[in-house]
Amino acid sequence: MDVARTLLPLRRGPADPSYRRTADGALWRASRTPGGIGTLRVLARPSEGVVEATAWGPGAQWLLDGLPGLLGDRDDPAGLILPAGPLREAQRGAAAVRLTRTGLVLESLVPAILEQKVTTGEAYRAWHTLLRAFGTPAPGPAEGLWVAPSAREWSLVPSWEWHRAGVDPKRSATVQRAVRLAPRLEEASAMGHEESFARLTAVPGVGVWTAAETLQRSNGDADAVSVGDFHLPNTVGWALAGRVRSDDAQMLALLEPYRPHRHRLCRILLSTGTHAPRFGPRLTPNDHRRR
Repeated sequence: MDVARTLLPLRRGPADPSYRRTADGALWRASRTPGGIGTLRVLARPSEGVVEATAWGPGAQWLLDGLPGLLGDRDDPAGLILPAGPLREAQRGAAAVRLTRTGLVLESLVPAILEQKVTTGEAYRAWHTLLRAFGTPAPGPAEGLWVAPSAREWSLVPSWEWHRAGVDPKRSATVQRAVRLAPRLEEASAMGHEESFARLTAVPGVGVWTAAETLQRSNGDADAVSVGDFHLPNTVGWALAGRVRSDDAQMLALLEPYRPHRHRLCRILLSTGTHAPRFGPRLTPNDHRRR
């Protein structure tokens, strides 16, 4: 298996304070677990068929117990059968990648909310700024690694600090509503596809896209489609039907035969680098600090 590509969706940009890859190939993650904060170091040794893990902090044992899920032990890609040709080749190329499962909902939900309707650069900068200002230094030997704030700590972030991080009032209000319901939302990590979506989207401001982006990571949900994504419909339409432009409804119709592996197929398509021709202007970053 490819540990680095399996865990890559958990990284929120190249400067994510909670995620690091070191020169020896080890991956470091700082998390807030039910057992407390913890740092996890994962190092793959492919020649030996071994993944070595070490953890620090009060949440260390929880992180080690959850390592199989993080590496995709519950993920079963066997049910996805793609037609012979480029799609089958793409699937074969992604055979070493599993869908990770963290078991932590809030950890993925907050950054997903920050990514709503903004450029990835804006969202990554906000995540970096807020973690460094309100997070907790991670336990263990990795200096500069930070654990995201707790639900209570998120709730205490003042309005001007959201503004300084470039987060508009709509997204910050959604985060505040979500963290007030944190215990109920964390229960979604043990729920099935429909029930977990219903639990998350019951929060005002958390739509299908945000719920999908969260459950792909917290639950390893192979069928969670990021409906409402700016580029995904065109990528799916181009790859599956040769359409230059597709909307969400057309995307879902094309993906329907591949249920319950729709997200898995989308990830395979994205991993190839294939995308529809782009004619429109790029999304312009917003600067909410000037308002």
